[in-house]
Amino acid sequence: MYLIALCDDEAEELEKTEKLLSDYEKIYPGLEFMTRCFENADELLCLVREKKYIPDLIFMDIYMPDKKSNTYSLGNAYPLGMEAARELRHMNYKGKIVFLTTSKEYALEAFDVDALQYIVKPVLKEKLFSILNSLLKDIEEERKKYILLRIEGMLVRVSLNDIIYCEAQGKKQCIYLTDGTQYTLRMTMTELYAQLSQCQEFAKIGAGFIVNLGYIGTLNAKEICMDNGRKIYLPRGTYKGLREQYFNYYCMEVNRQES
Repeated sequence: MYLIALCDDEAEELEKTEKLLSDYEKIYPGLEFMTRCFENADELLCLVREKKYIPDLIFMDIYMPDKKSNTYSLGNAYPLGMEAARELRHMNYKGKIVFLTTSKEYALEAFDVDALQYIVKPVLKEKLFSILNSLLKDIEEERKKYILLRIEGMLVRVSLNDIIYCEAQGKKQCIYLTDGTQYTLRMTMTELYAQLSQCQEFAKIGAGFIVNLGYIGTLNAKEICMDNGRKIYLPRGTYKGLREQYFNYYCMEVNRQES
């Protein structure tokens, strides 16, 4: 499943692009798009800021009127679509951004916000499909570094590199991230570890914790201390296996950095 946001002040353009995405989806069995439309950037920015919605791909119209004045932000300022893209990057949004526009005037500025493509309206089927072929391939490669979780009814994409550790809290699991964010999941530790265990940096400690080996500050026979200061006591008999796993991980990291 891919989460795709369409942001355009013209409802007709939203419908056209959404229809083209649906046509593309029908070509490939098993492909699923969850598309969400926004007629201004405010709601999209709010959802991303609060981490309630993190789309894989955003199609953003550069020329969108200011919601309050109903005028375009031109002159010395960037159009609101460009401003929204800048704000997304400032919020550390790492997804793909594709601009939809009637002009190439801001093509160079698009590189500043890491916009991967420019589509000049009207959006042509062949152009959109070609871009999707490339972007979806890139997203699939990047997804190996992410985990998609359902949190409070929302699908949230979490970078594996941002996870410090996970802790069982009754029938729920709590994930602690590097920026201080905490996510609570309604799933078992076994189910969560089944998703994380595909990555060699995660180790399960007893029935209560999953830790990212890259964030272990100190390790001894009794406990480990994570980089964020959290101490996790080791159940009897787990130290030897964890030490070996940590050693193997460390050696692989050193080899990767030297290669």
